[in-house]
Amino acid sequence: MEINKNIFRGYDIRGVYPTDINGEVAFIIGKSFGSYIQKLGKTSCIVGHDNRYSSEELSSNLIKGILSTGVNVTYLGLVTTPMYYYACILKNIPSGMMVTASHNPKDDNGFKFAFDERGNARGEMIEDFRDFTFQNDFISGEGTLTHYDIRDEYINLLTSSIHLGNRPLKVVLDLGNGTTCCIAKDVYYRFPIDLEVLYGTSDPTFPNHHPDPVVEENLQALKRKVLELQADIGIAFDGDGDRVGIVDEKGNYIATDKYMIIIIRDIINKVAKKTFLYDVKCSKSLEDEIKKLGGQGICYRTGNSYTKAKVHDDDLPFGGEYSGHVFFRDRFPGIDSGLYAGLRILEILSNTNQPLSNLLNGITEYVSTPEIKIPSNDDHKFMVVEEIKKYCLQKGYEILTIDGVRVTFTDGWALVRCSNTGPNITARFEATTPNRLEEIKNEFLSIIDKFNY
Repeated sequence: MEINKNIFRGYDIRGVYPTDINGEVAFIIGKSFGSYIQKLGKTSCIVGHDNRYSSEELSSNLIKGILSTGVNVTYLGLVTTPMYYYACILKNIPSGMMVTASHNPKDDNGFKFAFDERGNARGEMIEDFRDFTFQNDFISGEGTLTHYDIRDEYINLLTSSIHLGNRPLKVVLDLGNGTTCCIAKDVYYRFPIDLEVLYGTSDPTFPNHHPDPVVEENLQALKRKVLELQADIGIAFDGDGDRVGIVDEKGNYIATDKYMIIIIRDIINKVAKKTFLYDVKCSKSLEDEIKKLGGQGICYRTGNSYTKAKVHDDDLPFGGEYSGHVFFRDRFPGIDSGLYAGLRILEILSNTNQPLSNLLNGITEYVSTPEIKIPSNDDHKFMVVEEIKKYCLQKGYEILTIDGVRVTFTDGWALVRCSNTGPNITARFEATTPNRLEEIKNEFLSIIDKFNY
């Protein structure tokens, strides 16, 4: 069959079910994956899936494809993506595929995957795998299937690393009917906190709100419940459990770059290496704070696969990105777990008498937009960003091109880049004043509009 080449994206395979991704596509992807990793000297892999209705069918066909190449499969069943990551670590099997579309719309699905010790496939690694798949030259064999339950070991990983103080906390969790419904309550109820859970029943139609915890419109029920209960914090997770969103006691959303400031303030004097990673979408507030604390910041490209690899390769204690992926390596194995990210901020809160909102006192404040998504055809969006780059060079602007185009002004910045998860151009803008923010935003949105026809 003919596979849509656009499902092979910057750091995963993702598309609409059943038009782009279905059982037949999953079977071919499985045959390709099994053949590909054998060429890298691997004979075993791990497979898990999220709670989407199509995920069991896709997993079953994916596994059949992998087994048909002679590769052995350890099957986890229904798990969050961080549970899958931990199983790869615990079983010492770096190769694997997680069937998930993360926070994408309910009709999407896809695969996050790793070939070997290099970690999640990304960029040229995925392009090479795409080309290999289209060659249709697969190995034949007969692998074995083993079932494995990672649940108890993953719960122990989370709970053994957290040490709450004596302050009693009232906490609201929003599971968004996503895959964290299979484990979040069991984890958080193990701690002495007053817990309220919203949307804790698995339902992959996501009837209450879209499971993206860094989009404020998805957090309205969480904000209301925090205020109603006078809770200390609200915590939300995405569809497959690898991202986190935070609401303070006043019902205000704390963006991930601000969350990272709270974490870095807490750990900087507890870690030997005081270098921290953040992506091009993050506020200058974070960069400023790291410098004030005597640390060093690294501004890097967006994408959890890239962030995870860079944090590991540079041996950093902590890093993250604006989309809600954060990576702890101070006393955790460097996987992006929304549940763990939530627990770490509870640990900080439980050891202070300060409300959560006060933990950001003293930061340098800027005005900024949220991430703006502009629909753009997958075959067209790269041209638009290239035109933005040409424009900036003609204007003599200072630019960083590690991921799209980030333009630095003395009083703000602009970012325009291609989304790697959908047919969109994404943009974000920040400045020292509201008027200047509008100027920067209007300048670049008008250029995008000019070329995004």
